[in-house]
Amino acid sequence: MPVGGLIPRAVDDAADVIIRNAKIYTGDSSRPHAGALAIRDGRVTVVGDDAEVAPYVGPATTVVNALGRRVVPGLNDAHLHVIRGGLNYVLELRWDGVTSLRQALAMLREQAARTPKGQWVRVVGGWSAEQFAERRLPTPAELNAAAPDTPVFVLHLYQSAIMNRAALQAVGYTKDTPDPKGGQIVRGRNGEPNGMLLAAPSALILYSTLAKAPLLEGEDKKTSTRHFLRELNRFGLTSAIDAAGGFQNFPDNYGTVTELARDGQLSLRIAYHLFPQTPGQELDDLSRWIEMVRPEDGDEWLRLNGAGENLTWAAADFENFAEPRPELSGDYETEFEKAVRLLMEHGWGFRLHATYDETIRRDLAVFEKLAAEGLFPAGNRWLFDHAETVSRDSLDRIAALGGAMSVQNRMSFQGEAFTRRYGSGAAAEAPPVRAMLERGLTVGAGTDATRVSSYNPWVALHWLISGRTIGGLAIRPPQNRVDRETALAMYTRAGAALTGEEDVKGVLRPGFFGDLAVLSDDYFTVPEQEIPHIESLLTVVGGRIVHAAADYEGLDEELPPISPVWSPVAHFGGYQRTGLPGVRQAELLGQAVAESELHRQWRVRRGLVPETASTPFDPCFVL
Repeated sequence: MPVGGLIPRAVDDAADVIIRNAKIYTGDSSRPHAGALAIRDGRVTVVGDDAEVAPYVGPATTVVNALGRRVVPGLNDAHLHVIRGGLNYVLELRWDGVTSLRQALAMLREQAARTPKGQWVRVVGGWSAEQFAERRLPTPAELNAAAPDTPVFVLHLYQSAIMNRAALQAVGYTKDTPDPKGGQIVRGRNGEPNGMLLAAPSALILYSTLAKAPLLEGEDKKTSTRHFLRELNRFGLTSAIDAAGGFQNFPDNYGTVTELARDGQLSLRIAYHLFPQTPGQELDDLSRWIEMVRPEDGDEWLRLNGAGENLTWAAADFENFAEPRPELSGDYETEFEKAVRLLMEHGWGFRLHATYDETIRRDLAVFEKLAAEGLFPAGNRWLFDHAETVSRDSLDRIAALGGAMSVQNRMSFQGEAFTRRYGSGAAAEAPPVRAMLERGLTVGAGTDATRVSSYNPWVALHWLISGRTIGGLAIRPPQNRVDRETALAMYTRAGAALTGEEDVKGVLRPGFFGDLAVLSDDYFTVPEQEIPHIESLLTVVGGRIVHAAADYEGLDEELPPISPVWSPVAHFGGYQRTGLPGVRQAELLGQAVAESELHRQWRVRRGLVPETASTPFDPCFVL
């Protein structure tokens, strides 16, 4: 492909892919910037300029002209429920990025009309009422009006779900249905469920209700997962750590990604965790898994990373900030210690869901007891997830025990609720990211998608940098924010360290994986408020072009058509493009109005139009 003087020639060490004419940020401190790179056999072979990669252009080399665009290492979400998300992706109507409830309800109404009898319309995470212009949730009455006959289930964070009458009938909720432990079925004056479900504070009522909806079968699960991975590739994601989660059973629910990995059809590298699903059975499950698999089993595309994010259910707190912090049982440490001891003795690392410092302090006491016996951490990787209210003292203890952290932008979506309950002072430190970094802790970044936050990594990066929620509330002051380079490192190098792959992943350096993204906008210079709107125009994983858009459309691998044909994703897609941020749109609209009035005055002065007030074209703008 003779572009810019790069003439193909037959060479034994020809590159598979060359990126040229680029602004490459490598993440490598020894050479942070470059203009070109070459990839062969899945690894970066040359990082330099156009002249340095020219000798490696062969007849079969794909040469990509980046046209001066920014290129970054492939992003790595350090806490994403990618396996569960993939199994359900094509069944879900995504409100991620939708800016008004009116638009969201219109999408729901349209989808209900095309959804066949027996199927549901489900909106499962990735949005918050604060992102809507109306700043409110939909009501059951609005869902009934939009879909009188099709079951509708709308999940809002870890706080609540809204259902229409058809969905209540489908799951069998009546006035005689008891409230489950930790949850509430809201009822009207006649005692009948009104369509609202509340986590009080446990989200199990939300997830167990959603689990009653129809599931995909057979090849449709593979197709759904492949399209979800392509959607993640759309934003420059090339790796993710799957944090397991509720209703994700091993090995059953891992079969789809295992088959795709076997067939070379994964477009995202996945390191996964195993999560005991049944209270009271956790030690039996862990013991059984230890006999079946070992951490790092697999390959560079799919590998086991350890246990968690729960080890025992009794030790898990809940992150519903609309409710008070849950009080955990006073003796959960007994079984929890047995689980940690078992893992340490068999060389298993783990990650732990822990929202509150009260939980973290109790867990640390168990770790310190085992450390005194020489059993912890025993060379195994371990980390805390979330940690919104972790204290400085606990961070010191984590560092002393060789732990790490993984933070997510849950506060982007729940920051207003957290602030109302705990105050702006506590919100400013939720979580204390800078304090974590100052102690030398490895701090990976992610989203916790898909049931709360959106999977869009640029929304999470914006939160790390700006301290703002998706509703625009500034809750984190400058002293608890990070700069763009640090945030990107948390989304690349740190994630690789959490899976023990820091010597092959996270930077663009010879010998490392050929994982990168050519961005739509320059992450380092674009106005801060526009960071959430960045996408990847070209995503490369191991030298494979797995996503291509705009100038590069058609260069990526072909996917099978979305199935079923009535899928919301087939019609609406996934994350909704919102264009410019609302504030910036308003600014530009104001400028356009001002310029229009100046032009009218200029025409009046020259006698080209009468000197009368202009009439707005749209009567909606008449005051």
